[in-house]
Amino acid sequence: MGPRTITASSKYDFVKVKVWLGDHAEHYYVFSRFLLSQMLTVTKIPNHAAIRIALELKKLLVDNSLLDVSQSDLEANMFKLMEQRGYGEEYANRYKMMTRFHHQRVPLIILLCGTACVGKSTIATQISQRLNLPNVMQTDVVYELLRTSTDAPLASTPVWARDFSSAEELITEFCRECRIVRKGLAGDLKKAVKDGKPIIIEGMHIDPNIYLMADENKTPDESRTHLENVLVSSEEGTPTANNANNVDYLEAIGLAGSVIEISNEGESVKGSEEVKSTSVSKEKCGPGPIIIPLVLKMAEFDHNALLEEWFSTFAFNDKLVQDKDKLASNLKIIQDYLCSFNSKGLKVLNLSTNTFNPTLDWLHGYLLERIEQGISPKSNENSRQLQEN
Repeated sequence: MGPRTITASSKYDFVKVKVWLGDHAEHYYVFSRFLLSQMLTVTKIPNHAAIRIALELKKLLVDNSLLDVSQSDLEANMFKLMEQRGYGEEYANRYKMMTRFHHQRVPLIILLCGTACVGKSTIATQISQRLNLPNVMQTDVVYELLRTSTDAPLASTPVWARDFSSAEELITEFCRECRIVRKGLAGDLKKAVKDGKPIIIEGMHIDPNIYLMADENKTPDESRTHLENVLVSSEEGTPTANNANNVDYLEAIGLAGSVIEISNEGESVKGSEEVKSTSVSKEKCGPGPIIIPLVLKMAEFDHNALLEEWFSTFAFNDKLVQDKDKLASNLKIIQDYLCSFNSKGLKVLNLSTNTFNPTLDWLHGYLLERIEQGISPKSNENSRQLQEN
């Protein structure tokens, strides 16, 4: 799926529709068919159909003089239009689920790891567009910033381009660098958890061992708690035992986006701290962070072809690569290490040029399933028990 485009503006875009929120209609936002089409695309409705549905909804509201409409009425009309185009209950349920996800400000962290030329940046870009998650971080950028602006012990030559006496030595050095990069990411990760803002982190310097429970005998809930602790821990190594209790998982806000509140005097003011603090008290025990780590692996034939092309243009210290076989071997050692975590529950995504789009569609659905699991009542109960204990 390429970059989103929106059709040229129509006469309907010059008419403002207020959509009222809340039980007492104290907040409203101005209807935007562009933003609505983005939200519909998240539910797996194709982009062209989402744009069409958004325009039809705006036409329906304007032609029927529904310029002040409640959120529930707007959605009821939208769901009818969706159903007419073949996007029925399944898509409506996804829309409602993602609306809850955004309103609850549930922290979402997607980790995409893998070696060179396996599609990390491409997948990150596509998922960012499909799920409307604009915050994407690259570990390569973090690595370079740490290497050039701090005293972190990081080399200018990539780990996979250096000489090692054994595969174990290579992996040991790779894991060491990953820990340094994770420490560099600590501030962004803590902020994402605190503010409830989704983030996608992609790159080679992600060691699954940092994010997964090493003890296979742990229950899924215990593993998830460990994962949350590691992500928000500011210290390198094992997090403190009370970390889960100290972290405010959600700075919950009742309404997402730029919402306008109507005061008693009839004047419009931006969402106030009073509204925010009330929501915090209600949502304090909401769901914890949703962490989705993925390893990307490219089919061998495709990967070798991509590496060959990449090596031909890649240079270290202004010198072109010479021993391509050694570099490819080092990359394979690291990739095998990453894929070994498949047995510990980490999802390995196999990519190829022939099946890329179907795989992307599958991943879109998989991420929606994981998000739904993360905000389910059972997940909420687990989070409440965690914070009470």
